Amino acid sequence: MRSFAAIALFVLLSSVPGRAAVVDGVALPDQVKVGDTPLRLNGAGLRTYSMLRLHIYVAGLYLEHPSDDPDEVMRSPGKKRLDFRFLRDVDAEKGRDAWREGFAANCKPPCHLKPEDVERFLAEVKPVQRGESASLTFDGGRVSIDLNGKPLGTVTDPQFASVILATFIGDAPVTEQLKQQLLGKASP
Repeated sequence: MRSFAAIALFVLLSSVPGRAAVVDGVALPDQVKVGDTPLRLNGAGLRTYSMLRLHIYVAGLYLEHPSDDPDEVMRSPGKKRLDFRFLRDVDAEKGRDAWREGFAANCKPPCHLKPEDVERFLAEVKPVQRGESASLTFDGGRVSIDLNGKPLGTVTDPQFASVILATFIGDAPVTEQLKQQLLGKASP
């Protein structure tokens, strides 16, 4: 009887909607919607910084068609979304520095980003506080940026949108560990 109760409890808890992963105490839903399109959680991870492994944010990658192949995800015309929950305060200048490094590492010739587009993007990088959330929604070669559910702007250049995604799952990601976690190849 005990084993039946344990199995029933496991089935009940595993079928609770909206909680596919918990990373560092942050629950990520198993599905989000972009417009009318449902996206499934592909992978979730923890961004750490320095040898001290400071916890910066939890990220979840949502895709129409889950995949562990970064090239397939990058080339896919399907909708994608990266959700972030910040675990510590990040000032705007440190955020801008991180983006600059990511762009430089992931946009090698023949890739070229217009400097005015990069500066306009960086000007919108805001300071974030612990507990705040952000999202990057990729749709049709564009990426929309939200902070705490409020739109910050949209990048309409498909190459720029691709470089933004590459900073997380491309050849030179923010961290290799986070890349593997977002692709579902490693647990957080």
